[in-house]
Amino acid sequence: MQRPVQITSRDFQLTPAMEAQIRERADDLQLYFPRLTGCHVVVEAPVHHHRKGGPFNVRIDLRVPRAELSVNRQSGDDLAVAIRDAFDAARRRLEDHLRELRRDVKVHELPSVGRVARIFAKEGYGFLETPDNREIYFHRHSVLDEHFDDLAPGTAVRFVEEEGEKGPQASTVAIAGGKRPGPS
Repeated sequence: MQRPVQITSRDFQLTPAMEAQIRERADDLQLYFPRLTGCHVVVEAPVHHHRKGGPFNVRIDLRVPRAELSVNRQSGDDLAVAIRDAFDAARRRLEDHLRELRRDVKVHELPSVGRVARIFAKEGYGFLETPDNREIYFHRHSVLDEHFDDLAPGTAVRFVEEEGEKGPQASTVAIAGGKRPGPS
């Protein structure tokens, strides 16, 4: 990297071990994109993190020749998990950028449609029902534009399905038509 890795923490002090982990993960990104010229990592904790724990927000801004790439990830109570998830997303973003440069662009599937079958609002997850009667897991952070609290059983949604650790899950969920169903 042409410039040293920049690390900024907001609302709390990073431990030397966490800073070392961030620097190591940033250096590892060069394995995926050797022409990486800069990396700025911003780690934010909620104002009352010392009482409640996360969620932590990790933003990574990458500089490559003729482009700047950014990823932003939020994770529950564990800062190490938030850092890991953010750097995994940054690696994928660099791989996508490299495919674009090679004109070998990955074609994304069109979103599927379905309805919210069950939702567990307090726990932050739910299940979608597909037209072929399959159930797909989704999490609060999968719902676009922070509309998780607008979902209810029967809400029509568009989603992108991927294989998760425990089966199919929705990586992106959006309310179809932008509205939820009225009272029954």
